[in-house]
Amino acid sequence: MINYLGTPKIETDRLILRRLEPTDAQSMFDHWLSDERVTDNLIKGAHKTVSETFEWVDGIVREYSSKEFCDWGIEIKTTGELIGEIELYNFDIPTENCEVGYSLGCRWWHQGYGTEALRVVVEFGFRYMNIHKISAAHNIDNAASGRIMSKVGMTQEGMIRHKIRNAKNQYKDCAVYGILQEDYLKNTVSTQTYILNLE
Repeated sequence: MINYLGTPKIETDRLILRRLEPTDAQSMFDHWLSDERVTDNLIKGAHKTVSETFEWVDGIVREYSSKEFCDWGIEIKTTGELIGEIELYNFDIPTENCEVGYSLGCRWWHQGYGTEALRVVVEFGFRYMNIHKISAAHNIDNAASGRIMSKVGMTQEGMIRHKIRNAKNQYKDCAVYGILQEDYLKNTVSTQTYILNLE
């Protein structure tokens, strides 16, 4: 059975994963939601105005009252910069499976932040929430996202043609990855943890 815990604050070596707040809207707009390179997978596309982002964040904040809602802002410890977002979603009760999705501002690509955030959310999902399987997908022209998934132990399970359609009405094929709780626990030293603090 999934142990829903909502969106607790999680601390890693370099990052703080925390709940988003209305005051984050400007940073979210500036750092990733207005950037077409980051939002290429979103059906709505890049945000055109910060007011659109305020509405986006307001919807997220309202969901935090539910224990079944897991959506974190990714913040750099040393600078306090909000650089992205990561969530667990599409929880399936019969299988106890879910999906993970993430976005990271271009300025912070290729610095290991995406891997660090995904790794700790996967750990949280398996060790604390008792999720059976976590899946993810990336459009095939975004190979860097696949490398992040592989680094945290996810395995490519196949490819789905035209899985998404973006705001430019372009269909995108997606590579699908997954990792089972039993494989994660078997391949991770039992005492090893990437979570420094969990509140």
